[in-house]
Amino acid sequence: MAKSHQRPEKRGASSQKASLGSRFKMFIHLHRQEVRNSFNNMVKTPLSSFMTLAVLGIALALPGGLQVILKNSNMLSEGWDGASRFSLYLEQSVSNEVAASLANRLRARSDVAEVDVISREQALIEFQTSSGLGDALEQLEENPLPIVLEILPAANYSTPEASENMLGEFRNLPEVELAQLDMQWVKRLYYLLDLADRAVFALSLLLGLAVLLIVGNTIRLAIQNRREEIEIIKLIGATNAFIRRPFLYTGLWYGIGGGLFAVSLISTSLWWLSDPVSQLAGLYDSGYRLTGLSFQETLELIGFSTFLGLTGSWVSVTRHLNQINPT
Repeated sequence: MAKSHQRPEKRGASSQKASLGSRFKMFIHLHRQEVRNSFNNMVKTPLSSFMTLAVLGIALALPGGLQVILKNSNMLSEGWDGASRFSLYLEQSVSNEVAASLANRLRARSDVAEVDVISREQALIEFQTSSGLGDALEQLEENPLPIVLEILPAANYSTPEASENMLGEFRNLPEVELAQLDMQWVKRLYYLLDLADRAVFALSLLLGLAVLLIVGNTIRLAIQNRREEIEIIKLIGATNAFIRRPFLYTGLWYGIGGGLFAVSLISTSLWWLSDPVSQLAGLYDSGYRLTGLSFQETLELIGFSTFLGLTGSWVSVTRHLNQINPT
């Protein structure tokens, strides 16, 4: 009976695949072990770990909270559109039918969100009510007021530059005698919100740097506490990558914990402010409600915090490990 013999090349390839598989499994096992050990080390010192997470969370919650306030301010300004409307005063010869046709053409534009037509009769009634000259106006033989179109621009065309372009186009319409817009109000609001957005961005950079320094200092203290242990394992041949691994996972945990702490602070603050804000909005006959962090914004904040934790720990551990030379 013939015996089957396996070629040496096939045996070598199979053994190489088995070796790669076993090394990959060992790699995953070691990383899982370091993840658990780094978390357990933080749990063993709950007070110091909580204080570090609290400092990180507060540092991240400040720009995150200001960004939420800025988002709510933008939403509030979009709803408060009274002064940002264009007022088109049509020629006296323009009839109601021509005015309605012009309004339909304007509604079809992509830069226009809403068009309201105020007829001569409606304008006269409003003027009589607001001016107190009802008896005197009734003596007029004909209505001197023109038809007015009130136009609300689309949200994407509310910048001062876009508003000026639209105002120039409206003034050139043959049916329009006068087109008005309070450009100073629009410019003040737009540049004020832009300034606030830039200020929040600058504050985020500064506090992000603060988070890097806090994590880096925390990792530096952990390295100093384990300096003798690091010297010993370096003597027996451990690489810097092996020694660096647990400190990187510690920075990872600090980043995740700081981000979660910041999200909880922002959510709690908004919950605390939601009731008085709703009551204040009710006094102005508004249904405005505070809007918190969306799911995407929450993930972005936690991801940014995690990145800062990893970066701070990497910079700190790389710098200080190079300074430890066992003799």
